[in-house]
Amino acid sequence: MFLNRRELCLLLPGGALSLFHGADVLAGDEKSLPSATFLFEKLPVQASRSAEIRPILKGKLETGESLEVHETTLEPGGAPHPPHHHEHSEMWLIREGTVELTINGTSSRIGPGGLGFVCSNEEHGIKNVGSTPATYFVVAIGPGAS
Repeated sequence: MFLNRRELCLLLPGGALSLFHGADVLAGDEKSLPSATFLFEKLPVQASRSAEIRPILKGKLETGESLEVHETTLEPGGAPHPPHHHEHSEMWLIREGTVELTINGTSSRIGPGGLGFVCSNEEHGIKNVGSTPATYFVVAIGPGAS
């Protein structure tokens, strides 16, 4: 069965979040991530002046890669931080709203069901350019993701 990006984005909250329950179990754990479930309503919320973040998953895979997953909601005009770069790669799955993802100075608008990806060490930034809140999932993999 093949899924398009919109279908994957719609399944992620129910599928991936139902796979992981109890994010606090994984915090700071150097062991490989166990199979688990995380219920959305039990995920802690971290609020800043421009974003609301729900940490979901963070740790090492059995194959050695670091993995971190969280959901972010940005208010219109909001950005979680200035453009930056880091060693791990990142993927954004847009659930609601419209964001502008800038990679190495090139900007693209992405709406619900859209996906953005940035390779290791490429400069990138994301901003809500819509008139409603934008919600997206971030999947980071590689060195420094955990």
